[in-house]
Amino acid sequence: MKIRQPWLIKAAGFFAAWVLRLWLGTLRHRHRSLGPNVDPRRRECRQRYIYAFWHEGLLLAASQYGHTGVHVLISQHADGELIAEVCRHLGFRAVRGSTTRGGVEALRQMLKVGRHAHLGITPDGPRGPRRQVQPGLVYLAAKTGLAIVPGGIAYDRPWRTRSWDRFAMPRPWSRAACVTGEPIIVPADATREELEQYRRRVEEALLRVTEAAERLAAGARLAA
Repeated sequence: MKIRQPWLIKAAGFFAAWVLRLWLGTLRHRHRSLGPNVDPRRRECRQRYIYAFWHEGLLLAASQYGHTGVHVLISQHADGELIAEVCRHLGFRAVRGSTTRGGVEALRQMLKVGRHAHLGITPDGPRGPRRQVQPGLVYLAAKTGLAIVPGGIAYDRPWRTRSWDRFAMPRPWSRAACVTGEPIIVPADATREELEQYRRRVEEALLRVTEAAERLAAGARLAA
């Protein structure tokens, strides 16, 4: 059953965010940068970026990047309002839209926000295909001039839903890992063919850091 009433959405969003804080607070976090350390929580991180991570890892991203000024793109589909409310309580600022609904307006907002803040994108959302980068991410990077930071998120033996993205839910008191890769800059004057090349490059980078995060979450050490 979908929640439609605004007051119920606000109440459910507050409760869900409270539960998530407690739940995610039990995790043993491990973080590794395979490129420069561009963690938005660091005061030294003055440059703005687009942080990209797969839709299935949204929970840890919320835990890691809340209250850092990151603006996230959230779908205008029926569940988007509740997700936006949860994100607001976790310290995210939402831009509403997706590749299928409200895309043009969302792009305008992201371009405007990108002038003064970090952006967060799940490039395979809101409907997939799973772990495939959609063209909007590299187009946004070209237009804003912001480098894309590929982020891999993983948990040790997580529970997974049967949704298109196999959404991952960590077991309490388990290991969680976040691995970031080298920032990727997309030229502002890139042609359509070049944008496709960058799309594939970003996708490969995301798959690579996700694999590294999965190894790290399983207890392995990553090579220097």
